[in-house]
Amino acid sequence: MTVLEDPTRDRLKQHFAQRVTHQARLILEIWQRLQGGEWSAQGLTELEEACLRLLRFAERFEQPEHVELARSLGDVLMAVRENHGRLNSHCIAELNALMQRLWRTGLRHGDVFDQTPVPTSPKPVLVVLQDFERADRLAKQLAFFGLNALSIPSVAAFQHSLIERQPAAIVMDVDFSGPGRGLQLAAQAQEGLEQKLPLLFFSLLDTDTPTRLAAVRAGGQEFLTGTLDASSLLEKLERLTSVAQSEPYKVLVIDDSRAQAMHTERLLNSAGIITRTLTDPIQAMAELADFQPDVVILDMYMPACTGTELAKVIRHNDRYVSVPIIYLSAEDDLDKQLDAMSGGGDDFLTKPIRSRHLITTVRNRAARARNLKAKMVRDSLTGLYDHTHILQLLDDCSLRARRESQPLSFAMLDIDQFKKVNDTHGHPMGDRVIKSLALFLKQRLRKTDFIGRYGGEEFAIVMPDTDLLSASSVLDEIRQRFAEIQYPAHPHDLFCTFSAGVVELRPGLDSVHMASEADEALYRAKHSGRNRVVSG
Repeated sequence: MTVLEDPTRDRLKQHFAQRVTHQARLILEIWQRLQGGEWSAQGLTELEEACLRLLRFAERFEQPEHVELARSLGDVLMAVRENHGRLNSHCIAELNALMQRLWRTGLRHGDVFDQTPVPTSPKPVLVVLQDFERADRLAKQLAFFGLNALSIPSVAAFQHSLIERQPAAIVMDVDFSGPGRGLQLAAQAQEGLEQKLPLLFFSLLDTDTPTRLAAVRAGGQEFLTGTLDASSLLEKLERLTSVAQSEPYKVLVIDDSRAQAMHTERLLNSAGIITRTLTDPIQAMAELADFQPDVVILDMYMPACTGTELAKVIRHNDRYVSVPIIYLSAEDDLDKQLDAMSGGGDDFLTKPIRSRHLITTVRNRAARARNLKAKMVRDSLTGLYDHTHILQLLDDCSLRARRESQPLSFAMLDIDQFKKVNDTHGHPMGDRVIKSLALFLKQRLRKTDFIGRYGGEEFAIVMPDTDLLSASSVLDEIRQRFAEIQYPAHPHDLFCTFSAGVVELRPGLDSVHMASEADEALYRAKHSGRNRVVSG
């Protein structure tokens, strides 16, 4: 008796295989991003978590080749972890070989995968001040934020540091080793460089216009005077260095023609744009919530619904009102194109289209959409997500965690005795402390975590793929290190702490109740002595 294959089961297996392949592609994207930047503890953690997720998917969806690759990658990364997070040439070779195998299983024809060695440590920020003790304290404070900062005691040490390795940035006292000498040293450091070093000048006293003009001519991009503190300096350095580089644009392509969708995906991927394709428009809203694209590309005519109908469905949701929708269709009737645009579209591109035209249009739309969204959903003081948006992200992440049977934790933080800070040192100091904690959280947490300013001196953190024990441990480590940050003030320097409440998603608990329980845990932390993390 012949057993017939169940077509529904085949479609499900194909769908699950795509999930595994997508995760493999994410690992390759992380690896290539690290090749273009600097190896770090955060990079190691990000790769470990991505590989663990690949292993879970591959085991669940019966993909033996990916199971074997995920385990092998995990073994190499474990060896790196045991080597205090440092990469040696043997590990780089092993990782490159495994990534090459992963590329063959996970990427399509036409995609590019490069293999290059990864630097073993972050480039240093050189802190070059006339007062070496101050420079040393500042370098140690910057280290709390995760920067590799070096205090430089002499001209010879500065010149040796430049020869040994190009720095990520230089903080230079204009009077280092003599009046105006710092300006000369900085100008000499820039000589012969095609790409100038990020350079920030400092003067203990206010300076005249000729000095500032000399700083500009020496390549200075910032000029600070008076008292230097780590948080305000880090804010400047973030703008000057690659730390503040934006994430790649994300595009969702919805087209019932798999061949056309894959063609569009290849074009955009080749331009560094992360792309997902969807051939079933009925799944569009779930995919939007999961992927959160910067741009949606729609076909006009699909069996399940038309592009204009789907555009109206998307626009019904307030969260996607500002997401650009680009129609990509063979329709050349101008009246029909205009009708489609009036139904929620932002642009209409006609097939066939030149690659450069498509890529430029997508980038321009995505850039404007991001700028608009940043103004809509981010807090102006800290740059973190605002109250409303962080709760929306918590809702999205809780739905995804349930669907994928993954852990999710949510935390609420509050700066201790913040009113006293404002009353004693003034609101500018209070704002500095708030911005400092925001920067500290961004440096210490993963890129996959979401951080929001809940209101006033309160913060909220959504931590996907993180159980309660891990979340509490991470936040407790951050709490201890944050308490060591020093804020110059009179008559005594200021130190601040925070309290936190953490909860984990569990059956019967939705996002609204998660926020409520985290708030209750925070309340217990505040009333049991402050400066502690309490689990809900």
